[in-house]
Parts: sequence; structure tokens; C-alpha cells
Amino acid sequence: MILTLLLSTFTTVFLAELGDKTQLATVAISGTSNKPVAVFLGSSSALVLASLIGATAGGSIAAIIPTNYLKLGAALGLLFIGAKLLVPIISTTSKNLNTSTGNPND
Repeated sequence: MILTLLLSTFTTVFLAELGDKTQLATVAISGTSNKPVAVFLGSSSALVLASLIGATAGGSIAAIIPTNYLKLGAALGLLFIGAKLLVPIISTTSKNLNTSTGNPND
């Protein structure tokens, strides 16, 4: 029971963190220092604290707001963040396409 939850949580967070900004920042910091153990301890401590805050707040919020609404809010939040990240890329790509084709409307 608790082992299943533990493994499920570990797998979900581990896969979510692969290639995440946190991992990329850790790689960048580690690459510029000669102290990989200090970088590991700092990065691990930050992730543990962020997870503690999330687990604590999640438990408190779930007691007030139904789970379905929490999931919907999380999904909408991630969609919003994804859209905000995609808009500049699409805009730049569109401008580059218009410039390379010699579109007289630009």
C-alpha cells in the first residue's frame, strides 16, 4: 500500500525532473565548479524542500478544494505555461519564414 504510493511518486517525480530546468541548472552549476558534491547537496536540499512544501500545501488544499478541481487547475496552469513558452517560438519562426520567402507584406 504505502510502498506502491512511494514507488509511484518516485517514478512520477523522477521522470518529470529529467531534462527539467532544475536538472539543467544543476548540470550548468556543476560544470562551472569543481565541487560536484556541494552542487548535489544544494540541489537535493532544494528539491526536498520544494517537495515538502508541495506535499504539505497539497494536503491542506485538498481538504478544502475537490481533487477534480485541483487536477483541472494544474492542467490549465501547465497549458498556460506551455502556451506562453510556445508563443515566442512560433512568432520568431513565422517572421523567419516570411523573411526567407521574400513576402512583400513584411
